[in-house]
Amino acid sequence: MSNPQIIHHKNQPKLIWKEIPGLQPLSSPQNHHLQWRSGGFATVSMMEKTLEFEPTAAQLWKHPLAIVALVPKDAAVFAAGAVSGAAAKTVTAPLDRVKLIMQTHGLRVGQESAKKTLGFIQAFVSVGKQEGIKGYWKGNFAQVVRVLPYSAVQLFAYDTYKKLFRGTDDELSLIGRLAAGACAGMTSTFVTYPLDVLRLRLAVDPGYQTMTDVFVKMVKEEGLGSFYRGLGPSLIGIAPYVAVNFCVFDLVKKSLPEKFRNKAEATVVTAFVAASIATLTCYPLDTIRRQMQMRGTPYKSVLDAFPGIIARDGVAGLYRGFVPNALKTLPNSSIKLTTFDAMKRLISASEKEFQRILEENRNDQKQSTNDSTF
Repeated sequence: MSNPQIIHHKNQPKLIWKEIPGLQPLSSPQNHHLQWRSGGFATVSMMEKTLEFEPTAAQLWKHPLAIVALVPKDAAVFAAGAVSGAAAKTVTAPLDRVKLIMQTHGLRVGQESAKKTLGFIQAFVSVGKQEGIKGYWKGNFAQVVRVLPYSAVQLFAYDTYKKLFRGTDDELSLIGRLAAGACAGMTSTFVTYPLDVLRLRLAVDPGYQTMTDVFVKMVKEEGLGSFYRGLGPSLIGIAPYVAVNFCVFDLVKKSLPEKFRNKAEATVVTAFVAASIATLTCYPLDTIRRQMQMRGTPYKSVLDAFPGIIARDGVAGLYRGFVPNALKTLPNSSIKLTTFDAMKRLISASEKEFQRILEENRNDQKQSTNDSTF
């Protein structure tokens, strides 16, 4: 093969000639259209995006938002989910602590004392009296340790499952949204369940001070299986909760006029409505799960726990702690979904900023080339 002429054009495709053994061109020196014998082949490929227009350190310093675009998008969305979950849980930690104390009251004090119901105000005040202000955040570190991967996995998985359940027309049906939410909820619950058990024990048992204390004692006295006790009702409970919560959030937001859809106020109200419906529907399963996670629980399955709680505490026992849970869950879901939505918009804005800098650099280089030509 004669030496090829390689023509370089910046930001354009390049035709690259390579010597291939056994492949002979059929052409005259004057003919510029090359042909090959039978059995040969040739390829033309586009060059990958060159790095010559990448932002400089000075440009990134001047436009820090563009730095976010350097992070792979999937990793950025995953981190957004983690941050939004941790922020929501920390803000609502006092209400969560009171809810757990009320939910497990009957099991901790015995059947006779359980008939003396523990009210929200009474539980809230008792925590402050016995443990001080920091008592309201007892177990919150364990909660954040759990919620970082939990929220990240849940929100990231929901976006992933939505793509998986899209129909041939690339639209997501109501059933598809519910399925995506249910799968995301079960995935995140299964991955982080042992951390949830540790957090509960730390929050309601005064004998524990750190996660390490809880972990060592559980392994010694109850075995590794104790970290997955109550997983069944957790999966059964979280699937409809997340499915309803995310599905209602998506559908209500989608139904809003486009000019209101991306406003923070609309996101907060939408998240509040979605969380209200989901919480009211699925709360009894959460109570069953919590009582099955307790040390010395008599319940081995949902079928054991459901009639057992009713026999001891009445039907109202299934909804014990509902008030602080509602006060916690509604702002928690609103904060989480609103923060996640805002961070996704930030990621999108960073990508636009990054592309704007690339375009500026491209135009500057083009102008510089034209000036040197003249």
